Amino acid sequence: MAKKTLKAEYGSDKTPLIIGSIEIPCYVLTDGTRVLSRNGMQKAIGYEGTSGDWLVKFVGGKNISTHIKPEIIAGLSEVIKFKRNNAGGSQSMTYGYEATKLIDFCDALIDLKKSGVLKDNQIIYADQAEIIIRSVAKVGIIALVDEVTGYQYDRERDALQTILKAYISDELLSWQKTFPDTYYREIFRLNGWGYTVSDIKRRPGIVGKWTNRIIYDQLPKGILEELKKNTPKSAAGNYTARFFQSLTSDTGHPHLSAQLNQVIAVMRISDNWKQFITHFNKMVDRKNGQLELGLDDLAPE
Repeated sequence: MAKKTLKAEYGSDKTPLIIGSIEIPCYVLTDGTRVLSRNGMQKAIGYEGTSGDWLVKFVGGKNISTHIKPEIIAGLSEVIKFKRNNAGGSQSMTYGYEATKLIDFCDALIDLKKSGVLKDNQIIYADQAEIIIRSVAKVGIIALVDEVTGYQYDRERDALQTILKAYISDELLSWQKTFPDTYYREIFRLNGWGYTVSDIKRRPGIVGKWTNRIIYDQLPKGILEELKKNTPKSAAGNYTARFFQSLTSDTGHPHLSAQLNQVIAVMRISDNWKQFITHFNKMVDRKNGQLELGLDDLAPE
């Protein structure tokens, strides 16, 4: 006997769940299952494409599948197919995941980052997962307090959603980019590389080496070495956090921001990477008398 297609008893098409800048339609089916839209859940993690099976392909990747729990892979293969009502009274077929799958996947991403198995262009998903976990946990405790006190019946219908948006904003603020897009855009321009969102996420590893030389090495003596000591590594020897996360807010970050602004200014007056190196060396020499960096030190590999 064919399995009966479930229907959405309740839906949030008009007032979706908002995670950061992403809207996730969510539903409660006739059997009580809480469901998140499949595409919305993928976008909440940071996926910018349109493929409906990105999550399945992601966890099936070689570096992921051998380190993630089998039940996570199995859970993301269990796509729920159901009918929902449209504004005009018609129905359409929709695909989603049981809501707690988002939390399970976020937990798994965070563990993968800690173990150092994520590629550079995959870390952004783990960062977003941590924001989601922190914010949902805060809203969860508020919901529990409201339930046991009976306040849940008096609060505004969208009160928890409003709280979640506020917490998400706070978390995003604490994770805001220390290195602005302008920095990477200039590096790509000076080297003649294509510049798109996907290019930025897959930026060549040499950019990290350059950043150490033109940014961190220019901070007061010994800071880069100290940052390397204090930044945790995985068993494979990869750093599991960014250097700037260990800087102090009162001294370290202002120094870093000042150096970034100076370097970006020099980049903007340069026509290519070789010319930038020449201008950069002049700036260093005039500022503190350090020896100039050789072209080979900053040449593309």
